[in-house]
Amino acid sequence: MNRSWDRRAMLRAGILGATAAGLGQWPAWAQTGTPGIADPLPEESGGDIHLRIGHATMRIDGRDRLAIGINGGAPAPILRLREGRPVRIRVDNSLDEETSLHWHGLILPFQMDGVPGVSFPGIAPRSSFTYEFPVVQAGTYWYHSHSGLQEQLGLYGPIVIDPAGTDPIASDRQHVVMLSDHSRLPPHVLFRKLKQEPGYFNMQRQTLAGLLAGRDQGLKDRLDWGEMRMDPTDISDVTGSTYDYLVNGHGPRDNWTALFRPGERVRLRLVNASAMTIFNVRIPGLKMTVVQADGLDVRPVAVDELQITVAETYDVIVEPAEDRAYTIVGEAVDRSGMARATLAPRLGMVAEVPPLRRRPVADMTDMGMDMSAMEGFEMDMSMRNPANAPSVAMGPGVQTLSPMPKDRTGEPGQGLADAGHKVLVYRDLVARERNPDVRAPTRSIDIHLTGNMERYMWSFDGKTLSEARDPIPIRVGERVRVNLINDTMMAHPIHLHGHFFELVTGHGDHAPRKHTVNVAPGGLVSFDVTGVEGDWAFHCHMLYHMHAGMMRVVQVRAEGGAA
Repeated sequence: MNRSWDRRAMLRAGILGATAAGLGQWPAWAQTGTPGIADPLPEESGGDIHLRIGHATMRIDGRDRLAIGINGGAPAPILRLREGRPVRIRVDNSLDEETSLHWHGLILPFQMDGVPGVSFPGIAPRSSFTYEFPVVQAGTYWYHSHSGLQEQLGLYGPIVIDPAGTDPIASDRQHVVMLSDHSRLPPHVLFRKLKQEPGYFNMQRQTLAGLLAGRDQGLKDRLDWGEMRMDPTDISDVTGSTYDYLVNGHGPRDNWTALFRPGERVRLRLVNASAMTIFNVRIPGLKMTVVQADGLDVRPVAVDELQITVAETYDVIVEPAEDRAYTIVGEAVDRSGMARATLAPRLGMVAEVPPLRRRPVADMTDMGMDMSAMEGFEMDMSMRNPANAPSVAMGPGVQTLSPMPKDRTGEPGQGLADAGHKVLVYRDLVARERNPDVRAPTRSIDIHLTGNMERYMWSFDGKTLSEARDPIPIRVGERVRVNLINDTMMAHPIHLHGHFFELVTGHGDHAPRKHTVNVAPGGLVSFDVTGVEGDWAFHCHMLYHMHAGMMRVVQVRAEGGAA
């Protein structure tokens, strides 16, 4: 017991604690170990691109880490493409295991989508595969392995697609800012530890000292939640106790730096390429104007902070007028660590790094109980009442069912309700142009996001991918409304391959179109989608949730086909 307490206390001290002389009250992990690194990721461009997947080394905060990368490096290079020009990408696999590359967010023939066992066989060891597809869009996207847990090892990179004509988003310069997470532990070890003890990496649990000091939950709430075997501090499965949080492959001490000249209009292409981490992004002292979401233009909206879930991208414009440095903050949603970079006129400049904020604690809304809607009503608030979800296969993989899930697209992300400044919410997003398909859906599909955190089991409708033998059927061109109902107390970034869908947030024919959406704990998200022919992966983008089975195949066929 004492060893466990000492370990946690020392870890907390390492995260929040001591500082080096001359650096002020900066956390140890934020101390600059170099004058700054301004080198962007390497870049590959043109109509013919050659990529080689193999073992590589990542140097994070001065220490080498084993990785899987492309062309000798990890993360992978930026792919710079142009709208309207087809691309041919030859991928050589020099590993002794199967690999793959998925082009996240790109609209292409399903055979080129890169999901082994769904849209192609995979790339066998010591063999090659050539992807060929038209480039029909512009914007910021990314690519990553869809084989095993390779993505966690560094097999991911950004995609920047320039528009065919003049870019409607004017800027003087631009930078890719790719956020990710990396552990010294191999990914299969992380997964095994989660299966053995789901809270293994949570070093921020409630304590007796916190109770006596009046922090977090009161005694009754703690006892009630304990009786339900639920931990309100279980915000992230894998935390800063093992993760380093990276910007373009660099740790906080590396101080990756994006350069600017005062008065310039700077475009930052934000990509969350992490395996398991939702980030809260802000630049103290600067407003960010969001101009793209998931690669598609939106009406500009000025914010102080945004939450970017796993696999999303946002493009923002900042206009630093002063000859000074600014800190780019990518705080993990559970506040166990931070990705940090610098925006500055010159290399070697630094700005104050803000301390980590108090970590959020889940509440009844996160449990799927909308207390405001319950007033005056008699309801069965059982957390496992099958009447709340008749379509869910009840079994050991279903720990809870939300009694009253609610649409939370108008709320800031978890832990940001009291941020004290403007935080982006999904309802702020409005498509810049009228959507290409504004027909009303002809039917709806309810999909429950289910899990058992105690056993680390994750699924859709109570069934894992291996248990759900039948795909989700849609017809080519059919308009379908999909309702995602989160029956768990964790956020789930849900991604549909090969499609953009329109979020139902009250904006009609200018609804924001996305390929990935974060479904808040106890939340409900609805989107409309038009079927595109093919077999498409549909899954939670938390890597270990997907690996545990939170995935299905969406099969889109023409009239008279299997659907």
